[in-house]
Amino acid sequence: MPVLICGSIAYDTIMVFHGEFKTHILPDHIHVLNVAFVVPDMRREFGGTAGNIAYNLKLLGDDPLVMATVGEDFGPYKDRLDKLGINRTHVREISGAYMPQAFITTDLDANQITAFHPGAMASSYLNKVGDAKNVSFGIVAPDSRDGMLQHAAQFHDHKIPFIFDPGQALPVFNGDELRHFIELADYVAVNDYEARVLEERTGEPLSKLTDRVKAFFVTKGAEGSVIYADGQQITVPSVKENRRVDPTGCGDAYRSGMLYGIERGWSWERVGRLANTMGSLKIEHRGPQGHQPTREEIEARYSAAFDESLW
Repeated sequence: MPVLICGSIAYDTIMVFHGEFKTHILPDHIHVLNVAFVVPDMRREFGGTAGNIAYNLKLLGDDPLVMATVGEDFGPYKDRLDKLGINRTHVREISGAYMPQAFITTDLDANQITAFHPGAMASSYLNKVGDAKNVSFGIVAPDSRDGMLQHAAQFHDHKIPFIFDPGQALPVFNGDELRHFIELADYVAVNDYEARVLEERTGEPLSKLTDRVKAFFVTKGAEGSVIYADGQQITVPSVKENRRVDPTGCGDAYRSGMLYGIERGWSWERVGRLANTMGSLKIEHRGPQGHQPTREEIEARYSAAFDESLW
């Protein structure tokens, strides 16, 4: 049965300024800031949490369902999903709205100025988990505030196990709301910084939060990941990449490995190993969906790292 991915489908427009922001911003005139940067390099990437996770699950050979709201400029992304064979039955187009999109300008010091337009994402609450039939598992990934609250409750009401992945939406929820998400969820996935924010917001130590779910995943970048499950703290080493190009989307790649392995009842170690492998393959390419490994290449990377077969 398919996995349901509730999250965003978005465009990322990334521009590079061939200089340093600090040379054009006068600290004593910030109150009248008015600057313009010429950006010779620009690219548009397909992104969004739901789009990225579904893309990676498709690489693994799964057939995910995406639930998201999109704008009238969905056309290029629609064509991409169709070409990839990703089911978009539950992708709702919102009339009069644009796609969610981030406009990111980076200077030569790797400083960034980002503007994010939520667009159609603000209407994600219109989608209902119950409309997706025969779903066995799911994830509530970063999306609109109302959408995430409702989808978590709907997964729970329909007795469908799901992962709570707050990600960049974490700041919009208070401690009580975050505790409620964790009470509803079966699994939680965060990075190490987000884990500390969860502790601060909820007022509870990680040891208490991890006891509330079947498994609590904490990613640590190059240090791999830690899984808290069955009263254990399981450390899963990272998978060495051949080159480090762009970390954008690595977290979503990791979550695809989680979804794939948990749905199949794998051991926690094996789930974490596949998740780390997917992150390793992604970081070698530009953009959240720039990597295109075959199942054989995923197997080879996994086997080389852990000395065991994957499939």
